[in-house]
Amino acid sequence: MAVTEAPTPTGTSGGVVDEGLNRHVGLLGLMWASEGSIIGSGWLFGALAALIAAGPSALLGWILASIIVIVLALVHAELGGLFPVTGGTSRYPHYAFGNLAGATFGWFAYIQAATVAPIEVLATIQYFSIVGWARSWYKPPAPGALLGTLSGWGIFAAVVLMIFFVIVNLVGIRWLANLNSGITTWKVLIPAIVIIALASTHFHGGNFSAGGGFWHPGGNNAAAQAIFKALPGAGIVFALLGFEQAVQLGGESANPQRDLPRAVIGSILIGAVLYILLQLVFIAGLNPATIAHYHTWTHLADDTTLGAGPFYTLLKVAGLAWLAWIIRIDAVISPGGTGLIYLTSASRLSFGLSKNGYVPRQLEATHPRTKIPAVGVIVSAIVGLLFLLPFPSWASLVDIVTGASVLMYAGAPLALGAFRKSKPHLPRSYKLPGAAVLAPVAFVLANFIVYWSGWNTVSLLMAVLLVGYLIIALSVSLGLNDTVLRIDWGAAIWIFPYLIGMTLISYFGNFGTGGIFGLSVTAKDVIGGQGDLPFWWDLLVLGVFSLAIYFLAVWRALPTEQVDEYISDVYTPELQSH
Repeated sequence: MAVTEAPTPTGTSGGVVDEGLNRHVGLLGLMWASEGSIIGSGWLFGALAALIAAGPSALLGWILASIIVIVLALVHAELGGLFPVTGGTSRYPHYAFGNLAGATFGWFAYIQAATVAPIEVLATIQYFSIVGWARSWYKPPAPGALLGTLSGWGIFAAVVLMIFFVIVNLVGIRWLANLNSGITTWKVLIPAIVIIALASTHFHGGNFSAGGGFWHPGGNNAAAQAIFKALPGAGIVFALLGFEQAVQLGGESANPQRDLPRAVIGSILIGAVLYILLQLVFIAGLNPATIAHYHTWTHLADDTTLGAGPFYTLLKVAGLAWLAWIIRIDAVISPGGTGLIYLTSASRLSFGLSKNGYVPRQLEATHPRTKIPAVGVIVSAIVGLLFLLPFPSWASLVDIVTGASVLMYAGAPLALGAFRKSKPHLPRSYKLPGAAVLAPVAFVLANFIVYWSGWNTVSLLMAVLLVGYLIIALSVSLGLNDTVLRIDWGAAIWIFPYLIGMTLISYFGNFGTGGIFGLSVTAKDVIGGQGDLPFWWDLLVLGVFSLAIYFLAVWRALPTEQVDEYISDVYTPELQSH
């Protein structure tokens, strides 16, 4: 880790401007905010979903995804220390490329944060449905599908849970951080106990060659495609997301330039190790008779009992009933804790969008006593609930959230490259080694994940972006935000070629449907993603295209004097000229 001396921002001291929020969150609160987001419903469903998608080779998917996310996390570690602001991921592209880029990546950031809470609520309700009195909350999955959908009572329960999340968020960030620290300690401890228990009592090494073998059938290309598709479609990348939560709370950190990089890096390393080991013990812990009964890993999706609670069912069959009972409790705590912190993050992102002038000023308003953006919390909860109507299942939402998340992350490497050019002397508590190579590589890898999520997801995300542009246009035209927006067309000349290029490559590529769980859209219904561009050549084309966009964006980034203007809400002129 490369570290340079940097001032500690507290209030207005050290040249960092106070945003009006309380700075009470320390290193543990920041790290556990990220860890609490990483360890959520992904650990409860991800191991089975990945196994169905790619067989035991899903282990390679977890390793590949961990590498990709760690690279993206390192990029965020430098930016988080450089700009310790609330809703950071929505503001870095704004500082580097101006309003159009900021609006684009900021909207993706907001959508991913607002939709994670309902996913975690869905997971919580599904595990509640194991209890007899709550079975009517969740409709059983159709044959061949991994997850069912909410019933009327289930939707009512989801609304109640979201209201609870709102209340906790409104109490105050210090209490929220303390509560989340306790929840996250539990969330990390329980998977660790499961790993130890299964590895020491039920480890069937022969499982890795059973069920059709280690690799997905159909040859090398099919096996590679299965792994790539599992990264977004089976929830592997989704499970690892969340490291940026510490960054979103940058404006409420007691010592952000020291603590933000440590929190980001530490949280993703802990999460990556846990998830890889969980996949390992899940495969080895399955009863060999179960694998023999279904013949192939794909047909495990037909086991509705296993699909309803993968680790719960596995532990119960293994004779570890005491631990299965604890898993039932954890299956409420883990998704609930993640949904709680993501609602916090969504409200901070709307705060950042309002600061930048994109959405109504009311979303920036904070309670005079608690300093919480109360309107942002409530609006984010409503937006999250709206996503439960067209997407009332974990499987149908996971691709969308993953795609929006990674598009959000894609803005960070671009911003890092731009800031290395425009603000090379601004104090950095963490300086990414080899950023000249790692930043463009991170951008390429982020685009790969978006592409692997499938044409359905890519096209839907582009439609959602158009809705975001419309909301921003209405906010500006109706005077709901008094910030004067200046469209920096020169610095954002690459935005529309980037979005159009991603859409076209996905259309002609090899990944049509996004999910793997028998969703309503099937391969024959898909217009794009049918393999017009040969496999492997598609990745080469996407890689070259991504590098071209990266270097064009860095070349056209805002000049230093305009960057100074935009970061004036973070740094005083004295520190800008440091």
